[in-house]
This record gives sequence, C-alpha cells and structure tokens, in this order.
Amino acid sequence: MGKVAIGIMCKTPAPGRSKTRLSPPLRPEECAGISACFIRDLSRTIGQLAQDGQGPGDVVGCAVYTPVGSETQLLSLLPEGFVLLPQVEGDFGERLFHGVDGLLQTHDGVLLVNSDSPTLPPEILRAAVEAVQAGDNVVLSPAIDGGYTLIGLSRPHRRLFEQIEWSTATVFQRTLDRAAEIGLPVVTVPGWYDVDEAADLRRLEDELWGTPPASLPMKGADAPATRRFLLARNRAPLRDAARGSSGAAVAPVS
Repeated sequence: MGKVAIGIMCKTPAPGRSKTRLSPPLRPEECAGISACFIRDLSRTIGQLAQDGQGPGDVVGCAVYTPVGSETQLLSLLPEGFVLLPQVEGDFGERLFHGVDGLLQTHDGVLLVNSDSPTLPPEILRAAVEAVQAGDNVVLSPAIDGGYTLIGLSRPHRRLFEQIEWSTATVFQRTLDRAAEIGLPVVTVPGWYDVDEAADLRRLEDELWGTPPASLPMKGADAPATRRFLLARNRAPLRDAARGSSGAAVAPVS
C-alpha cells in the first residue's frame, strides 16, 4: 500500500477574505475565527488518521494553501508534521489540478478535501484512502449542495477539473461526466456537507449540540475548536447585555 497525502484546500483566515458567505449572521472577524477553527478541527482528524495504527497505509497531512507569505499563521493551526504546498494562480479547477499533480510528485495517492467540513468523519477519509490505493480511479465524496467534499486520485487527470462551474450544484455531476469522457472508473464514498451559508451553520450547530440531521450517513468527527467557538459566540450577547456593552469579536480558540 502506498503513501497517500490528504491535503486541505484552504485559505489562511483573514477578516473580509474568509467564509464571507456566512456574513451575516457572522461578522467578518467571526468568519475568520470560525474558518480557523474549521482548519484546526479537520487537520486534527487527518493528523489522528496519520498516527492511527489502524489506518490504511501511510497517510500524510498537508495543506494546499493561499496566500503565499501566510505560512507562519497557517502552521499555528495545524498539527505537527503537516506539509505545506502553495496554490497556483487560476480558477479553482486549476488550483485543484496542480494540488493533485504537486502532491503526486512525492506520494502515491492524493485526497484533496475542502476546508469547510469540520466534522468530516474519519471513516469517510479511511474509505477514500483505501479506494485511491486500489488503482487508477477517481474517488468522490458527494456534498449535500451538489459539489464534492473530497476528490482522490493516484494519477493526475486534468480533464476532471476542466469546464466545471465551481460553487454550483452541478459540480459533482459534471465531474462524473468528465470521468466518463476519459474512461476513468469512479468510486463514491459516503457524502458529507460543507458549511458555506447560514443554513449550513445551523446544521452544524444542530450536529454539535447532539441533534444531527437524519440525512447524515454516520456520526461526525469531534470538532472541539469549532464547538468552543460557537459556544462562546452564542453566550456573548448575554455577557454583553449584562455589561451594557455592544460586545467584542470572539477570537479563534486554540
């Protein structure tokens, strides 16, 4: 079994540039704070999988990131041992392809995971790693919104990332179409959800507070940083009212 890189496609959090579709209800600094928590929690799950003796083969945690120059800040959110690979310029498809191609230079397989799924279960990642190790195919975890939560490859196939309308409900189907065009087998692992908009944030809170949607295929991973962040934010108005204050932004939780 070969070594598989699990790379998080991420943007180093900054107010006004991170999770902007969550504002409102979140303020820009809160959007950056929760983005940092998502990266902390997802990388924690990947790091545990890499250290898990029961994991399939060797797993290496990576961050495929932007912007260049933010490495120190990003590393502070990641477990020890994560590898950094800067994103290239271009549309999202170009950045995905170069992430795959770059990590395949030093690994036998690659999973690229979005940074918007802090409770992504390790069982889904394990299944995807095993599928990538099985041969030349494309591994997909469909997202509830019509995209995909992860994509896995053992060889670079640029066509999979071409002529896709990114951030739309057609991404998963269009990727299936591209795979069919080039005769590439598709392996689908259980799907999950992204936290992009206010409705997704409510779904996340329901999951973290113990009432996950029935549509989820399994129990999600623990997301301690995200849970602490949301608890602190939800309590802030009560504290502010008691002080007669308008409230300060909640900082990312270590």
